[in-house]
Amino acid sequence: MYLEPTEESGRHLMERDISGPVAMLNLLRFREEADYSSHPDLAPDEPITGREAYDRYAAHTLPFLATVGAELRFMGGGGHHLIGPPDERWDIMLLVQYPSLDAFMTMAQNEDYRAGMGHRMAALEDSRLLPIDEFDRS
Repeated sequence: MYLEPTEESGRHLMERDISGPVAMLNLLRFREEADYSSHPDLAPDEPITGREAYDRYAAHTLPFLATVGAELRFMGGGGHHLIGPPDERWDIMLLVQYPSLDAFMTMAQNEDYRAGMGHRMAALEDSRLLPIDEFDRS
């Protein structure tokens, strides 16, 4: 299960020295029922699905994306791989474009944004986050 970056993965990202826009590819698998045990302050009165908890996270997050000049470029349904591990599936995929790695880090460190991260943690059974920098086509 992968839900948060490690110190090592953060170091590797910074070592890439991405100087232009960066896209974040999110692969997400939801829990059947959201687990708010680590964030009881955000828990709803009645149980909700992982997808519903993620929708709460997304509603919380979208304004913060706008403040750093980022935008949700793609969101779509997933499933099983055509090429990849046969037992691995993803419920949705997101592609979020940031103007820079600094913009991503600014948002990720914003305390108001971080206050809603519990919805994401409650929602997800597993995830992947892959930073993508565009090739220079000149």
